[in-house]
Amino acid sequence: MPLQKKQYRVHGLTGQFCDASRELMYRRSVQDSVKEEFSIAVSVAASVYGMFAIADYYLLGLTNAFYLLLTMRVVVVSLCLLVAYLVRRGGVSDDRPWLQAVPLWLFATGIILIVPLRPESLSTQITAVVVATMAFYLLIPNRLTVVAAASLYLNIGFLVAAVLFANLAPVPTLLLSLLLIMGMVVGFCALLRLETLQRRQYALLHEERDRNHQLHQEIAHRQSLEEQLRVLAERDALTNLNNRGHFMSMAKKLLHRSQADQAPFSLFMIDVDHFKYINDTWGHSHGDWVLIRIAEVCAEALRPSDVIGRFGGEEFVVALPNTHSADAQRVAERLKQRVAMLSFTDELSELTPSVTIGVATTGNEDVDLDALIKRADEMLYAGKRAGRDRVVVCSDGIHNRE
Repeated sequence: MPLQKKQYRVHGLTGQFCDASRELMYRRSVQDSVKEEFSIAVSVAASVYGMFAIADYYLLGLTNAFYLLLTMRVVVVSLCLLVAYLVRRGGVSDDRPWLQAVPLWLFATGIILIVPLRPESLSTQITAVVVATMAFYLLIPNRLTVVAAASLYLNIGFLVAAVLFANLAPVPTLLLSLLLIMGMVVGFCALLRLETLQRRQYALLHEERDRNHQLHQEIAHRQSLEEQLRVLAERDALTNLNNRGHFMSMAKKLLHRSQADQAPFSLFMIDVDHFKYINDTWGHSHGDWVLIRIAEVCAEALRPSDVIGRFGGEEFVVALPNTHSADAQRVAERLKQRVAMLSFTDELSELTPSVTIGVATTGNEDVDLDALIKRADEMLYAGKRAGRDRVVVCSDGIHNRE
């Protein structure tokens, strides 16, 4: 995102963003700091302006001109302090730029009015005008256009007052004009550079934030893709249970942990009875729906510590850590009963599903997962040969049938 993008382009004469919405965002971001700096600068400038009443007294004494100057200074100082207070309390909003311009025009008017009241001190007033011009540009945070307008008013007004009330000759007038123009140009260029640099810094900061946001979005997207890939790699697409590979990996870890802790470990092999008949009678789509419903019921009937997976076709496999043979049989019976309670609608309304479950349990013997699955599978086929819809348990080589 280059700085040359339209919303980050800075105008060469105003120092503002060319994009109005971007300029508004910038001003809102610096509003608090501008409020603080503006209030302090105006308060200090008003105090300095008021202190020059001492110089008026020494130059004019207790004359009408002094009282006029004193009144003018009191009015300017009071109004400027009032504006500083209002800005500090209410902030500087974008729809009230005039509030920032008021002190500048007050100071400019006050400085210009000194010329007809103290024409003999024109030389010192020239210095004051140049200093005030630079202060406008450098000390008071404001829009460059507003400062430039106030500065132009101050310098033109002072020059006209000097010619009219101090009888300034043509050559000194030309020299004074050049001095005032130089002061305005220097101040304008300095503030223009400052405003431009501040906005470029703001643009760089927001570009960095945008890049970080995009990076976070990209990371989140990648993590989402990785999660999807992980789910695809670990989950059965039809039933959303663990697929065979992921189940084997989890079950091996559970079995090893049980053997290390010398704890019992049980395993189910579950087969949906007469599933071929279901597919042949109602079609594979209905058969898939039956598998999904049975998978849901099986998962709900198990305990949080148990792990279930689709072993293939209509077969499911369950690992039960820390489970004795009797407890495993109770879990299997509960699971079988819940499957039998399943009800279907429409074409499958007459279907009464059932499952046959083979259970194998190991205690302290050193047996691997494949051997335990084989043992449970043998119990499963024993149950199918015995008529299906039953639980057959093998515990350390002993067959128990229900």
